[in-house]
Amino acid sequence: MKIQHLKILNFRNYERLELNFSPSYNIIYGKNGAGKTNLIESIYVLALTKSFRGTVDKILLMNNKDVSRIDGEIMDTYLTHYRIVLKGSSKKVKVDQNNVLKLSDYISRICIVLFNPDDLRFIKDSPSVRRNAINLEISQINNIYLKNLNQYNKLLKQRNMYLKSIYINANTSHDYLQVLTEKLIDLGEKIYVSRKKYIDLLNEGIADYYYKICGIANLHLEYISDYKDFDKEKIMKKYRDNLNRDVMLGKTTFGIHHDDLRFKMNDLNIKDFGSEGQQKNAIIAYKLALLDLFKSIRNDYPILILDDLFSELDREKINNILHLIHPGIQTFITTTEIENIEKNILDTSKLFYIEDGVVREELK
Repeated sequence: MKIQHLKILNFRNYERLELNFSPSYNIIYGKNGAGKTNLIESIYVLALTKSFRGTVDKILLMNNKDVSRIDGEIMDTYLTHYRIVLKGSSKKVKVDQNNVLKLSDYISRICIVLFNPDDLRFIKDSPSVRRNAINLEISQINNIYLKNLNQYNKLLKQRNMYLKSIYINANTSHDYLQVLTEKLIDLGEKIYVSRKKYIDLLNEGIADYYYKICGIANLHLEYISDYKDFDKEKIMKKYRDNLNRDVMLGKTTFGIHHDDLRFKMNDLNIKDFGSEGQQKNAIIAYKLALLDLFKSIRNDYPILILDDLFSELDREKINNILHLIHPGIQTFITTTEIENIEKNILDTSKLFYIEDGVVREELK
């Protein structure tokens, strides 16, 4: 999967921009604040309809502009034109000029793997950060998963609202609550199975990549779930046992919405016992294993974005990592200094220099 052509209108600091990319390395460089991350962010938004920076959609629009548009031509099995239009808080997407009414029918079409300095949050922050990341990654390779997840979240919201109504009126019938709970369990099982399969597949490669990066081969992922060793009767009993607590709190305290993922080394959680260097290496190994997982399921590699890696890792380690990336992967690298990149990689790259929001293709 490769993006051949990108066209931007009123996105961040780009009023109009049109670029053609290399199918291998694309190196985007310039001073901090020039617009490097804005450019690769536009590719990410085109693929996943939202920013990796966690900003609201209206912030993506250029100042004093009402509409932003991103167009991209993506070569997968065949060349396809994608478009996303942002207007205020609304967004519309098209594939080959055909409107796609549901974002859930669009998101799994363009696959992106991103590494940027904020990725350490994946290990350091709360379980919700890891769940959100896993949900986004699985949704790119499994459109049904995304639909199940959306439906689960709707049912969860309905169940929580009904719990609050029971708290207000103790005579409220529990029949509807039982129906919601059974549906929640059925969807939860499907989501649990998808997550477990996903993490099992990542575990097939993550230890090997970690060894290649730092010479240690005992990294693995541990999936933490209330649905572990799924048994519907036992899980239903757990919901019944938690009912009084759920009513008091007005929320569902048991389920796959509490799932978590741990990076374990020597059976210790590296969130608590690993150094920052070990955590960075674990994230990189995770992303490299993720590339292989996409390839095994989609029969093609995703687009890879490496945002500002040289601010996080030394030159030798970065170049070692670049050599671990399959040459068939289209890779975007943002950096302030191209001198840190090995000559043989530069020689096979397309270079884009950015200064004050102006992008210039560099001749080697």
